[in-house]
Amino acid sequence: MDYETTSQLLTWITFVPLMGTGLIAVVLLLKPVVKFSKGFLDNFSRAIAIIGAGIPLALCVALWSQFDSSNTGLQMVHHLVWIQAFNIEYFVGVDGLSVTMVALTGIVSFIATIASMPWGIAKDDDHHFSRRSVPGYMALLLLLESAMFGVFVAQDFFLFYVFWELMLLPMYFLIGIWGGPRREYAAIKFFLYTLAGSVLMLLAMIAMYFTSSPTTLIDGTKAAHTFNFVKLAADPAIRDMGLLWGMDLAKMVWIGLFIGFAIKIPMFPFHTWLPDAHVEAPTPISVILAGVLLKMGTYGILRVNFMILPDQTVWARYGIAVFGVINIVYAAFVCMAQKDLKKLIAYSSVSHMGFVLLGMAAFTPQGISGAVYQMWSHGIISPALFLIAGVIYDRAHHREINGFGGLAKIMPEYTALMGLSFMASLGLPGLNGFIAEALCFLGAFPVFTTLTVIAASGVIITAAYYLWTIQRMFLGPVNEKYKNLNDVNWRERLTLYPLIAGMLFLGFYPMPVLNMMNNTLHTLVKPLANAIGL
Repeated sequence: MDYETTSQLLTWITFVPLMGTGLIAVVLLLKPVVKFSKGFLDNFSRAIAIIGAGIPLALCVALWSQFDSSNTGLQMVHHLVWIQAFNIEYFVGVDGLSVTMVALTGIVSFIATIASMPWGIAKDDDHHFSRRSVPGYMALLLLLESAMFGVFVAQDFFLFYVFWELMLLPMYFLIGIWGGPRREYAAIKFFLYTLAGSVLMLLAMIAMYFTSSPTTLIDGTKAAHTFNFVKLAADPAIRDMGLLWGMDLAKMVWIGLFIGFAIKIPMFPFHTWLPDAHVEAPTPISVILAGVLLKMGTYGILRVNFMILPDQTVWARYGIAVFGVINIVYAAFVCMAQKDLKKLIAYSSVSHMGFVLLGMAAFTPQGISGAVYQMWSHGIISPALFLIAGVIYDRAHHREINGFGGLAKIMPEYTALMGLSFMASLGLPGLNGFIAEALCFLGAFPVFTTLTVIAASGVIITAAYYLWTIQRMFLGPVNEKYKNLNDVNWRERLTLYPLIAGMLFLGFYPMPVLNMMNNTLHTLVKPLANAIGL
């Protein structure tokens, strides 16, 4: 099936932030000639960043309102030939899976941009502001946003891969230049882990391309092979690639893709880059890393592994479920040992992404809906938690959990915000985390009964480490060293309260998000469920 162009909305959403990056770059190039002051450059770049993140958010609202949730196919398609010699197309579109991720990216990116105004850029003890330019930070932040949008809207594998790789550079520099004391180590570790996954993905992509059947590009040109996701999913040659070195090539491709995406989730045992990246990253970058980047791993598995290689996905379903349970339980126990608040939240992200893997592997309507809703739910809760960790770091200049005490008496609003976010994360009924986890358990229990029971123990451990953190930080006698700390300010409220409102609203009424995704996800999982007799 060829999707013809119906809208350019997704192109605008994707490239408006990149235009902001270009505008900041042009002004910086003119600086030697025009002699702009540092204050002007800083304020100009901040204004461009707000506009560059605000316009896509407004366009995401338009996208949400125009999307037809009853249609399981691609919508808002912009489709043309990009590099004809290699059969590469500029093909963007959204279905019920990707439209929710695009909206989440718009929300989280805008909040992270506000968090960077003007005190959101992390400061460490050496205060080397001379090499930490605000224009550079804002330009990279907008570039990262464009790349994230591109991953979720791309329907051509080559285009998808370009956007996937484009995320690496801005994130590397945002951590490596504006991060904490061990920023270089964390940035290099992030880069190497992700690049290793990208190499596996590239090899798998090339294998799929050369295995694909002859087709026709959108302009009518005959093509020997294709990168088109839709055509790859419908191509029987992809599902039976033959043998390579005596092994099933399709299964090898599936594993290569899965590992590449699993590193981004991150899934055990590829998770060790995440805590270092979070601890050293500036708070707004941690917000984006937890709120959006982690979801790209599970999104990639659904978009590529599930849709294009369903037979191999059925073959690997138990492995996906087992690794999901390991993520849930192992990372929850590791959280119990953490002394740094930000590292605790980072490992909690590893644990909560395990629910996504478990729900996906079940191949049931409840499981797949719960998995993607967990991606959305975690995309709201984890940014709030990292923003809250940033609040106390800005005041106390450390995040040692045992170094505080009695904060509830001197920072009551901050205490309420953290308590509510913790409760949402541990799955308290009435908050959005509960809906997501409950759907994952409902979907997984009939298929993986024992694994689901083991995974449920992770909820108890999660409650334990969150409640213990509250006890150590907020209860008991006041630490005299911090008796004069200020409560949250208006900039912090501006970033936190929209997320808190989302936790409450979606906890009581999740249907606005579930209705957008359900038809697409249930259509996706139906042939997989039929293959195992569900």
